[in-house]
Amino acid sequence: MRSTNYSEYLALDELLSIQRQKSDGPEHDELLFIIIHQVYELWFKQELHEVDYLGEHLAAGNAAPALSALRRILTILKTLVGQIDILETMTPLDFLSFRDRLDAASGFESFQFREFEFALGMKKPATIDRFAPDSTAAANLRRRLAEPSVWMRFLQYLETCGAGIPAAALERDPTLPTEADAEVQAALIRIYREDAALLQICERLIDLDEGVQEWRYRHVKMVQRTIGTKQGTGGSEGAEYLKSTLFKPVFPDLWAIRAAL
Repeated sequence: MRSTNYSEYLALDELLSIQRQKSDGPEHDELLFIIIHQVYELWFKQELHEVDYLGEHLAAGNAAPALSALRRILTILKTLVGQIDILETMTPLDFLSFRDRLDAASGFESFQFREFEFALGMKKPATIDRFAPDSTAAANLRRRLAEPSVWMRFLQYLETCGAGIPAAALERDPTLPTEADAEVQAALIRIYREDAALLQICERLIDLDEGVQEWRYRHVKMVQRTIGTKQGTGGSEGAEYLKSTLFKPVFPDLWAIRAAL
């Protein structure tokens, strides 16, 4: 049997053929723009793979692989932020030279990033309406909406460890976004004071939360640097909308307890 070579294993002929520029010429920086965003989508796919792995091991009570998954998710987030440095080598005029070829295409249409938000607990059912009802995107988002988030899995894990998580938090409707809970915070404060092992997972989740917020901030500044206050691609509000997403914690209880420790 003939062995598979490097190019075949990675499907390089197919992979390298899908950077299809639309600008006349084509414009030099359009290739960069396409590659960066295609790579983002590949990393989003991996993030979802790791988030599912994290949820499975929290549900099974396996701390070590859960921490390993968190470490990988955090490292990928750092890579996503680092790619913005590459995009920022493109000047506003460079982007404007091909921007009109994007038509209605917009980052709002990245259903994988919306899946990532849903998986973490940032659930907004109205997001699904942006996609065709019979599309893969809508189906994936509906599934993520109905599934327990990473935060819910974490609370369930804490309860199996005897952390005294209130029943109301454990039985909460999984389709609702994560909200601060004073009783959960009381349990977390006890963990920080008494359980060094569980504290480590809490701190990695804070790292994840901070990583998501760092990504959002750098994304806003990149958009402002590129198009200023102009309307975003696809009719979105551009930087103004992105600014509204800043400094909103993914896991609010972990931030709320800081003042009480």
